[in-house]
Parts: sequence; C-alpha cells; structure tokens
Amino acid sequence: MEPPYAQTLSREFNMLTPRFAMKFGPLRPTRQYFRFWDADRIVDFAEANGMQVRGHTLVWHRVLPRWLTEGKFSQAELVAILREHILTVVARYKGRMVAWDVVNEAISDDGSLRDTIWLRGIGSKYIDLAFQWAHEADPGAQLFYNDYGGEGLNRKSDAIYRLVRGLQKRGVPIHGVGLQLAIALESSLRGREVAANMNRLASLGLKVQITEMDVRIRRTVTERDLAEQARIYGDMLGACLSTPNCTAFLVWDFTDRHSRTLESFPGCDPAMIFDASYHPKPAYHALIDVLAGR
Repeated sequence: MEPPYAQTLSREFNMLTPRFAMKFGPLRPTRQYFRFWDADRIVDFAEANGMQVRGHTLVWHRVLPRWLTEGKFSQAELVAILREHILTVVARYKGRMVAWDVVNEAISDDGSLRDTIWLRGIGSKYIDLAFQWAHEADPGAQLFYNDYGGEGLNRKSDAIYRLVRGLQKRGVPIHGVGLQLAIALESSLRGREVAANMNRLASLGLKVQITEMDVRIRRTVTERDLAEQARIYGDMLGACLSTPNCTAFLVWDFTDRHSRTLESFPGCDPAMIFDASYHPKPAYHALIDVLAGR
C-alpha cells in the first residue's frame, strides 16, 4: 500500500471495504487452495488503525476463477463449493467483520433474478443458502444484500424489496441492504428519494448502508461540475444521516489515483473526493460540512 494512500485512509476514514481481495477469484485461485494473504493484510491494517471492515463479497457473478466458470459441476457439487467457500472465508474472519456483503447484484436491471452460474447451477435457493451459511460461520456479523441501481424508488428497488422481504418471511438471516450509489453527474436521483427507499426498508426492520458511492463526470471537468459533484455527495450523505436505519456511508475508493471510473465507465473522469495527488476536492468539503451540520 503506497504511503500517501495508507496515511489518507487511516486519517480520514473509520471503515473500509476490500475492493478485490475478498472476491472469489483472488481469494480462491484453485478449488483446494485459499489465498488469504492480501485480505489478511487489509484486515490487519484496519484493526491497527481503529477501522471497521465490511467483507465484500461472498457471492457474485463476476471475478470468478476459471476452474469454476469452465468446470462441469453438478448441482450438488456447486452447492458444496459455495458452502465450503462461505464457511471457510467467514469463519476465518469471525468477530473481525462488522458486516458482510453476502450476495452481490443478484437482480437484473429489469427486476428479474440475474442469470448467473449460481442461479443456473443451484437455482434461486442459492441466495437463502448463502445467508444461512454466513450466519452459521459468524452469528455476530451483520449480513447484507448489496446492489446498484435500486437506491431510489423504481422497478429494481421494488425487486430488491421483494427479495429481502421474502428472505425474512422464510426465516433467512438478513440484517440489511447495501445501496451502491455509483451515479453520473447528470443523474436525476435526489436524496429525498433515496431516503424514502431507506424508510421503506426500515419498515422491514432492515439496516441500510451506502456502500460504493462515486459520482462520475462524462466530460472535461469544470469548476461547475466539481460543485455539482460535491452537491450530490452532500445530498446523499444528508439522506443517510436523516434516516435512522442508515448506518454507514462508504465511497468506492477515495482518490482519483485509484478510481474505478475509467475502468468501469470509459470516457468518464474520476469520481472520488480526493484528486490523484491526495488533495481534497469540493466533494470532500461538502461531506465535512454535512457531518458538521453546516
């Protein structure tokens, strides 16, 4: 970890999420071998600096190893692979994770269950099983369903609501929903709509966390763009603070030096609250103002 990154991270934040180190592919390069080195270092760093850790992510349709995606496994074999994975990973960090993103992005934009290796190979019960196994391995961890595009009130957030309500009705242990909030500068989404969705989830007794926020800009950046970016960050943090069941607010990396924007959204400028030289941008100051009640 480069020194300016580590220094800024430990100075400015009290919670972190490993971006890649705990995903299936990096963590399990072969069926028999778990590679915990990178994940262990991140957790050790967090604890040494008084930071909480959110585990991310146990079940996703991306960043999977070739041995899994190209293997010819029966349903029973896939169930065994996923069970072993979740029990092994969660048990290793038992008592050290404040929360886990157990299942990530299992719903398509149209509100249907996403076509994934897990849905095809196991069926929709894979979601129930994943939460049950995670709870078995660490009963003290908060278990979250995490997704993008369902932050406001829309077809996808309706589908997320139905999914988590169904889990509850079946007695599946779930404690919250993660709202990623990776949005574009020109998005019409407003904090009051996000707060309304949070309140709807609160009616189920669920916590909400903003888990992966960034605000991308689709053109050469101007001072006006940076001011609007700052307004959006502040608006979303305000929505979280106004809703008692919103318990965390995380940006998806914090410096433009390591922003996912160019990778995930070609043609967009980096979207974080520090620039590539670790200088705070207007968005950083907007968040500080909201936290200070200004």
